[in-house]
Amino acid sequence: MPWWFWPVGLVIGVLLAALFDGPLSTFPAWPAYVVVLALTAGGLWWAGRIRLTVTADELLVDDARLPRAVVADVRELTAADKRRLLGVDAHPLAFVVQRPWIAGAVRVELADPDDPTPYWILSSRHPDRLVAALRATADQPA
Repeated sequence: MPWWFWPVGLVIGVLLAALFDGPLSTFPAWPAYVVVLALTAGGLWWAGRIRLTVTADELLVDDARLPRAVVADVRELTAADKRRLLGVDAHPLAFVVQRPWIAGAVRVELADPDDPTPYWILSSRHPDRLVAALRATADQPA
């Protein structure tokens, strides 16, 4: 999540918890604040995470799986490349997992004649590490 989602979300959580602290309330207010703020923080954390995992056999992006055998090329994208590939040069069948608040991205070219998806574009806080991991597993013998 971008940093500013957190204060906005927590302010909304405080306002929601304040609903339980009305003049007619017979319960103490602090448990509502603890529960609502914990749920808000947990929800923000959960909504902002997508796990990218590279194994010897596949690339996993949340619940999507890409077999390593169909990866033709992988490269880190510059900010201009990312903007271009998500804008004017976007392919309608590309698989995109994009977070606007994350600057880095990786393009994974596919070589699967049975799949119409030409490439994957993945946001990553560490695109260099993702590229290195994909290239390292590609170089290892099967």
